[in-house]
Amino acid sequence: MSHLSERPEKPVVGLSMPHESAVLHVTGTALYTDDLVYRTKDTLHAYPVQVMKTRGRITALRTEPALAVPGVVRVLTVADVPGVNDAGMKHDEPLFPDEVMFHGHAVAWVLGETLEAARLGAAAVEVELDELPSVITLKEAIAAESFHGARPVMVTGDVEAGFADSAHVFTGEFQFSDQEHFYLETHAALAYIDEAEQVFIQSSTQHPSETQEIVAHVLGLHSHEVTVQCLRMGGGFGGKEMQPHGFAAIAALGAKLTGRPVRVRLNRTQDLTMSGKRHGFHADWKIGFDTDGRIQALDATLTADGGWSLDLSEPVCARALCHIDNTYWIPNARVAGRIAKTNKVSNTAFRGFGGPQGMLVIEDILGRVAPLLGLDPMELRKRNFYQPGLGQATPYGQPVPQAERIAGVWQQVEDNGGVADRKREIAAFNAAHPHTKRALAITGIKFGISFNLTAFNQAGALVLIYKDGSVLINHGGTEMGQGLHTKMLQVAATTLGIPLHKVRLAPTRTDKVPNTSATAASSGADLNGGAVKNACEQLRARLLQVAASQLGSNASDVRIVDGVARTLGSDKELAWDDLVHTAYFQRVQLSAAGYYRTEGLHWDAKAFRGSPFKYFSYGAAAAEVEVDGFTGAYRIRRVDIVHDVGDSLSPMIDIGQVEGGFVQGAGWLTLEDMRWDTSDGPNRGRLLTQAASTYKLPSFSEMPAEFNVTLMENATEEGAVYGSKAVGEPPLMLAFCVREALRQAAAAFGPAGVSVELAAPATPEAVYWAIESAREKNDDVRGGSGRALGGSEIRTDTSALSNA
Repeated sequence: MSHLSERPEKPVVGLSMPHESAVLHVTGTALYTDDLVYRTKDTLHAYPVQVMKTRGRITALRTEPALAVPGVVRVLTVADVPGVNDAGMKHDEPLFPDEVMFHGHAVAWVLGETLEAARLGAAAVEVELDELPSVITLKEAIAAESFHGARPVMVTGDVEAGFADSAHVFTGEFQFSDQEHFYLETHAALAYIDEAEQVFIQSSTQHPSETQEIVAHVLGLHSHEVTVQCLRMGGGFGGKEMQPHGFAAIAALGAKLTGRPVRVRLNRTQDLTMSGKRHGFHADWKIGFDTDGRIQALDATLTADGGWSLDLSEPVCARALCHIDNTYWIPNARVAGRIAKTNKVSNTAFRGFGGPQGMLVIEDILGRVAPLLGLDPMELRKRNFYQPGLGQATPYGQPVPQAERIAGVWQQVEDNGGVADRKREIAAFNAAHPHTKRALAITGIKFGISFNLTAFNQAGALVLIYKDGSVLINHGGTEMGQGLHTKMLQVAATTLGIPLHKVRLAPTRTDKVPNTSATAASSGADLNGGAVKNACEQLRARLLQVAASQLGSNASDVRIVDGVARTLGSDKELAWDDLVHTAYFQRVQLSAAGYYRTEGLHWDAKAFRGSPFKYFSYGAAAAEVEVDGFTGAYRIRRVDIVHDVGDSLSPMIDIGQVEGGFVQGAGWLTLEDMRWDTSDGPNRGRLLTQAASTYKLPSFSEMPAEFNVTLMENATEEGAVYGSKAVGEPPLMLAFCVREALRQAAAAFGPAGVSVELAAPATPEAVYWAIESAREKNDDVRGGSGRALGGSEIRTDTSALSNA
């Protein structure tokens, strides 16, 4: 076992612990960024001047009417920026634009003594536009060839030969929806200037170091003059990886100009209309199978809706390409990616970061074509799994280690869920109920863990031991409710060999741990855990020398367990507090900076080849649904999940992440139907689903009646801290099984072997139209064309073309 993964005697990792802030959460005493306003004297409130047109050049911006509003202190415009007028890393996101690029684009900000004064001031600002044509939908962008950013192409094998060898070839088109993060805490920042003219910002950000960098270049400062702190976030899901930077910059600019603290906090409607979403995608595809239903070739083009600026669209698109294979070996493939430039908010990171979009394409294809091949969808999927020992690699050239886990978790789901018996029960139920149908589907996942950009796979930590034996840890990861801080406390306690109550964690700050990567890509525990472990190992090595001198033995023979140092084979011992006290008086350093970098990664972005991921996380899920044939309404009767997290650092946290990720994925795939005004009227480009009243989120009523989650056992990951694996993003994609079960239930209203199309999200409306389609079909299911399902534009040609 590797040094990184080996666990000592009586580890604190692996124990089920409550979230470190759980008591604070449930009692309402946990502080978030905006709570700090009420502890800050003389705070000014910032309010955006949003332009409710979709695109146009600004020809006039009159701020004088706002300054006449009582309580308004200042209006921030481009003339106030001392540095670079840009809030992005690609230099395509002006903080104060001269051209409105989406409906609700903020062109100025008003500072007021109260939020109401700032709101009235913003309403008084006069903006004149020279309106310009806009692009709203993906289809419009494709037709207009409105693209930006890189256009990667992933190729493996001989695609033309693969199609020539295929007995069945299918082509189709698939468009699926974006998704709103809908974190409970909206974007927020609080900035003030200290007596040395240093800028201090409290920000709800997943990437404090990048927030620091953006604020510095907007203000024309060096990074060491800006400190960013993140206490915790009320949810992030990727929506606070890049998008908080501009809001923090507005707060910092206001504070710099007025000398007073400035608060930015978006209300829900502002957050929905000003911040980016998960990228919606369009896919054109062609796929070939042999006579046994094994994939021979895939040719696809994936188009991501990037919105008005690039943000993180390029790496999102790249990860989508890297995950289009999911758990299936595709020997010959050509997959192209491109990013549509549309006049909508700039889409951004969202849990899975393009992986769900790529994987959804192949799962949708298999769900559609299985009946046309005369195969049960479960059987078709199993026939195409990566197989261990055959030297199979992904389309971008990375070998697939632990491939046996793909079939292993699947089989465990079948066994745990009694799938064979339940399928027979479902068949009997469907035969007896003409107006209600049930179905059960299983899908699996293979998700790569690491940032695609190799440089981001590094982390730092600072661990301090005080004379009384208490320990304070600082690391570069941020806490958004996912339990990262809980795991880091457990890693520190385990490495030092002390009880958990001895360790406390400080808020994430750029002046404690510099140059950190975003808490994203499911890498928070891997990277920061490695750094915390490294710092604690340095401290433990020093303390073992001290203990050895006190116990009269060699340092190699000393163990620290449960806060007591003992020599192997001896009854002599030294309590932790005494050991630390002794070390201090021997002038032994009691602080250490830790560092970790993920080894073994290499990636050629231009060639789209390499091994960008440290390892893969695997999982499988089965969902049983029941569908009403009159309305398309449905309920999830039961879900069974087996998920691979390696040797869990904190099982209760990990199970919660699996549950939460699955529900969020089910929301994206079945409920969360974002709508935009695509008319040519005055509100073109306006987000129509601006609140929870019009944008449906999963709630208790959508939870499965029976929900079983099992963590894979004996699953040590040799290359990660204490043998664990990432858990944040992969479970979201387990929810594919819900949509596939709905597809099969809709098909059950038609003749045997019918293939139905299903929109994403598969809302009750979409399911109803799928049911109607199934009812209309006769036994000849080989032809077909598409329709608009539930508001999603989907066309497919599922003609089976024989090349025999």
